[in-house]
Amino acid sequence: MRRPPHSGARGPGAGAQSRHRAPSAARVRRRRHRARGGLPRRATAQRGAAGALFLRIRVLRGKLDTIASALAAREDIPFIDVTTSGDEIFAVARTEPGSRDPLVFRQLPSTQAVTSLESATILHVFRLTSEWRHQVLTTPERVALTRARPVPLAAAPDSPGPYGIDTDALEQSLINALTPDARLTAAALAACIGHPETTVRRRIAQLTAQGRLITQVIVDPRRLGLPIEAKLLLHVAPDHLAAAGQALADHPAVHGAFATSGPSNLHAAAYFPDLTALYDFLSRDLSSLGISHIETAIVSRAIKRTPEPGPARPALAVAHHRPARVRQDEG
Repeated sequence: MRRPPHSGARGPGAGAQSRHRAPSAARVRRRRHRARGGLPRRATAQRGAAGALFLRIRVLRGKLDTIASALAAREDIPFIDVTTSGDEIFAVARTEPGSRDPLVFRQLPSTQAVTSLESATILHVFRLTSEWRHQVLTTPERVALTRARPVPLAAAPDSPGPYGIDTDALEQSLINALTPDARLTAAALAACIGHPETTVRRRIAQLTAQGRLITQVIVDPRRLGLPIEAKLLLHVAPDHLAAAGQALADHPAVHGAFATSGPSNLHAAAYFPDLTALYDFLSRDLSSLGISHIETAIVSRAIKRTPEPGPARPALAVAHHRPARVRQDEG
């Protein structure tokens, strides 16, 4: 199995030391400096991925930037990539499973520049981007620097559900405050939103334990020697789906792996140092996973990775014209 070169960033819980190989302060500073690399880097908070839709949107030539910019202005679209084909957009939309989302069923299909739209619902999460760890530290070092995960809490009887779409006023104010800067302390959050610090601590712990609030550091993968990102749409026989999804999640190149509805029932995203590594991954690492069909799309630009800070922006403006071809894959 080919693995990317060793370089990158540390996991969460900095401050602990390994009993086996404790990295020196100078070594930590050097690695942190390489990870930052002078490029934009920030900690951000976002809701969990459950209940989201993968969107694959094809547009008229020359209209890609217009549609991508309109999608990026929406708060319910946290991730947008455009591919090297020049007319294709991959995006993630937050929605309730089974609902007739207005963006998917009305706005995008009636947009003149959109020629086709495919959507797939996330059924199971094997690997989130926030869980991805590049292979830079030894196993003892990673163990020492990783905090134990809390036991997931059961949803309250009057909870809107596990998808984190509906929030009360306090939760929404916390999410709004943490989105531009997830490093804020409980005291700073309490002062910002006007609630007691004990209340803020309790609610943050609850949201985190339920998987409804994810905090991560955004680092440009190019600074880690990984300039190639690929989107993979795979079809796997049902009796191989769980094993294939877990194998992808365990691969060091894969930063996202999801079981989905639709003909491509396994979606993945991965970073590579070059096209040769991508070819080796496709021809060798995937050969034993029971995959019967695969589509590979190479990302040319990452338009949006997390919700941008600032006030709410207008929804997608559409020009009503002829309907586009739509395929909605329900679970």
